[in-house]
Amino acid sequence: MASINKIILPRYSKKDITKLSKLEKAIVAYRYWITLNALD
Repeated sequence: MASINKIILPRYSKKDITKLSKLEKAIVAYRYWITLNALD
């Protein structure tokens, strides 16, 4: 699942997180959640 998201979803690591839209923040949160659950 994490590898699929890595390919499909855009990366926001180079952007300032405070300037992202609500949708972009939701994508960042989703990717973070997937990463945490993949580590378990």
